[in-house]
Amino acid sequence: MQLPFLEVEKLTKRFGGIVAVNNVSFRIGRAEIVGLIGPNGSGKTTLIRLITGILKPDAGKVRFRGDDITGRRPWYIVDKGIAGTFQVVKPFRRLPCIANVMVACLSPRAAKRGEWVKRVEVKARDALEFAGIGDLALERASVLSHGDLKRLEIARAIATEPDLLLLDEPFGGLNPAETELLARSMKRLHTGGRFGRLHSEGAAMVIVEHKLMELMRIVDRVIVLNFGEIIAEGTPEEIARNEKVIEAYTGREVTGVAS
Repeated sequence: MQLPFLEVEKLTKRFGGIVAVNNVSFRIGRAEIVGLIGPNGSGKTTLIRLITGILKPDAGKVRFRGDDITGRRPWYIVDKGIAGTFQVVKPFRRLPCIANVMVACLSPRAAKRGEWVKRVEVKARDALEFAGIGDLALERASVLSHGDLKRLEIARAIATEPDLLLLDEPFGGLNPAETELLARSMKRLHTGGRFGRLHSEGAAMVIVEHKLMELMRIVDRVIVLNFGEIIAEGTPEEIARNEKVIEAYTGREVTGVAS
């Protein structure tokens, strides 16, 4: 019997009297791109932080390739093959972009991935090019726009050679052309193309995003959270017609939805 790639089982996180994530369970397959959506405050970012080890759950389990990684330190989880980006970017602002990515290239996991990765500068430039900001390699992170900072965050994440990439609002701050470029790069990474030259299988992804139209074009499946609980799960087409999802976003009860 094949073990699930990522398995989240009855995960719960409380902040005082607020239950941010409540008994959440789902699985992610090795070949999937999954969207994680929901209204503001629904628990999406908290869930990502629980999986990546930034927060420790009050209850539940997270398993990756059958290994229990619940509550482990972020560096341990990165070394296992999970990398993430977050809404609030925290680069080394005084360093140029390429130095920011070179730090990620020196992670234990990246160092194991093959002889060519020892050429750290080459790998860092490749990651920046993949994220669409290769021309900013020598610019200090402090002068970057918000959109470019988001792409720098993605470059740092993919430099660790992840098998699973968790992206928290990757399209935030990007204009339509930049969004389209990044979406194509993400699909390429998923299928093992270019930067994924060491990834014959590519990287699985979980993407939190409020730009639903752009998200629905690239995901295979969507999980919807509201008030910390999963209220729906299905294909983009099924989610677009789901009455519970429409009600959660509009605040109005839906009695019928046209196909």
